[in-house]
Amino acid sequence: MGTPLNHDELITAYGQMRTIRAFEESVNEEFLDGNIPGFVHLYAGQEAIAVGVCAHLSDEDKIGSTHRGHGHCIAKGCDVRAMMLEIFGKKDGLCGGKGGSMHIADLDRGMLGANAIVGGAPPLAIGAALAAKNLGTGGIGVAFIGDGASNQGTTFEALNMAVALKLPAIFVFENNGYGEGTGHDFAVGSGDIGALAGAFGMPVTCVDGTDFFAVCEAMADAVDRARSGDGPGAIEAKATRFYGHYVGDPERYRSSIEVSELREHHDCLKIFRSRVLESGLLTENELDDQDREAVAEVDAAVLAAKAASDPTSSDLITDVYAGY
Repeated sequence: MGTPLNHDELITAYGQMRTIRAFEESVNEEFLDGNIPGFVHLYAGQEAIAVGVCAHLSDEDKIGSTHRGHGHCIAKGCDVRAMMLEIFGKKDGLCGGKGGSMHIADLDRGMLGANAIVGGAPPLAIGAALAAKNLGTGGIGVAFIGDGASNQGTTFEALNMAVALKLPAIFVFENNGYGEGTGHDFAVGSGDIGALAGAFGMPVTCVDGTDFFAVCEAMADAVDRARSGDGPGAIEAKATRFYGHYVGDPERYRSSIEVSELREHHDCLKIFRSRVLESGLLTENELDDQDREAVAEVDAAVLAAKAASDPTSSDLITDVYAGY
């Protein structure tokens, strides 16, 4: 098992995956209790993708997210407490309580925002990549794209432009099997998302999205290519979300047996633990410590969010225009 990460980086990676899981489980509970406004789409089950990708990125690198963006935020280094406040719609949230779950962003961390527009991230990511190339910053733009968004015209145009302009861009297709409630096998005519990206002239790697190490290594190669000026690349990572399309989704398109099988045999956290313990890279005590710290951090964030102040009426007219 090869990995470009050292001991401390592996602990950080597991801690981030565990934090995402704890965050999503708490958000699910709080939403069902009526404490969170709007819609919520949970990332549980796909943690290895976000963390494996973002392990190679700095604050100077930009990511475009999806409506299922909490995991991308945490993997990119966004503050968990400020995220929770944002999702609760509180004044001190990352976006002042105005973005909520589907529009959460942190530009200081290079997180360009979750996006309710299906296929909205690829054009943003290539814009960031074009800026990085023209300014010579060495940064890259990364787009997270669901299997549903893989069929969008915005995605196709961004793929083509990235190749035509030889941009430092990486397209990460998170194939979780369902575009809302429509199966990938039905909605993707070719049946091969990776091949769609490859048709535009960029290298594509297809990996098991429940295997952190496979994602991490594929991303390392794509980042090296992008930073070296050799143009864009794409990764198709296959994993399945543990929750429905949104919290409250009746999930009539799949059986409870399918979900229980996924949780038992295709949980990226269990797979990571097994791999690092068998190889001696980390100890059980180290992993357990991260489990406890993740839950404690998220619990504290929930308490802070419940006690935090709501935006005032005067906040409605702030952050309307951007100045340059």
